[in-house]
Amino acid sequence: MSVVDILLKLLSFRSITPEDDGAFDWIEAYLDEFEAIYYNEAGVKNLFLTKEFGKGAHLCFAGHIDVVPPGEGWESNPFVPMIDEGYIYGRGAQDMKSGVAAFLAALKESSNFQGRLSVLLTSDEEGDALHGTKVMLEHLKSINLLPEYCVVAEPTCEEHFGDAFKVGRRGSINGVITVHGVQGHAAYPEKSKNPIHMIAPILAEIAGVELDSGDAFFAPSRLVITDIRSGFEVTNVTPDVLKLMFNVRNSTKTSGEAIEAFIKDHFAGVDYDLRLMQSAEPFVTRESILVDYLAKSIEEITALKPKSSTAGGTSDARFVAAYGIDVVEFGVKNDRIHSKNERVGIDEVEALYEVFLKVIEAFKIKD
Repeated sequence: MSVVDILLKLLSFRSITPEDDGAFDWIEAYLDEFEAIYYNEAGVKNLFLTKEFGKGAHLCFAGHIDVVPPGEGWESNPFVPMIDEGYIYGRGAQDMKSGVAAFLAALKESSNFQGRLSVLLTSDEEGDALHGTKVMLEHLKSINLLPEYCVVAEPTCEEHFGDAFKVGRRGSINGVITVHGVQGHAAYPEKSKNPIHMIAPILAEIAGVELDSGDAFFAPSRLVITDIRSGFEVTNVTPDVLKLMFNVRNSTKTSGEAIEAFIKDHFAGVDYDLRLMQSAEPFVTRESILVDYLAKSIEEITALKPKSSTAGGTSDARFVAAYGIDVVEFGVKNDRIHSKNERVGIDEVEALYEVFLKVIEAFKIKD
């Protein structure tokens, strides 16, 4: 089967989180020379396929088979893939069944690798991700099968295929500030404490502020206010409580403790409570032979020199990095993920397969 045929098959599975709709059975049968290990939890299926070719490094390709709901307004059936003018349309075409198809095709062609090759797939990436890659990695550790290197085939390219790959991701810290005042009649402001007035001068000092200067890998961490609400939707009552919500996509230079100190400094004299939740830790693969091999392979196939990036949201690569595994991400263009009429260029899918195949063929531990 060609990589395009594989993608068309994968797109036909209605694998809305946390369902795989039979996709894992098909994948297991396709890579029939690989040993299959399942670890399922809370209705989520996780599949690990592995083959040892010889003694050497363990290189894994990872991704997810689940997709977000298609929504309304498609010009074709989102689970009946359509080819039109060089594009393949279907839910998951970019995010990320194209990446899965590319590494499945490359692994099928591989016959002489100096080490172990594997695939890690989950049906719970687009959801809460509590029972997917995270728990499979825990299981792999328990049976001594954690990889040393990992490529996650998320869509990473920006304007042209081959222009960017990810060597890390920013963390994500969510914050909720509750400001306490004293309720009263709007006509007697001296008898109340208005929390809206209390934070008004503070907003200019915290909204959109850069918390660090960034570095060669990360943009500066920025405090982004996402919601402010207070009051009773009337004009004659001063509210007694205000809730402000914010998010910080943080680099390795800014921690939760640093954010807490920043808020404490700016809210001095204000009666407030702060709750911080770190939903993802920042990570970066700074120097690795995997980065070198991937960058070189991309350039050879596309004639573009890719930039290394840490932009964007979170991905399952954060769970991989937590085990000290060298992890990078590379896939097709990211311009229609989660949107209606999601599509991917056939030329991109074919080139992605060629990049992955070249990485596998070239990969070896340098002496």
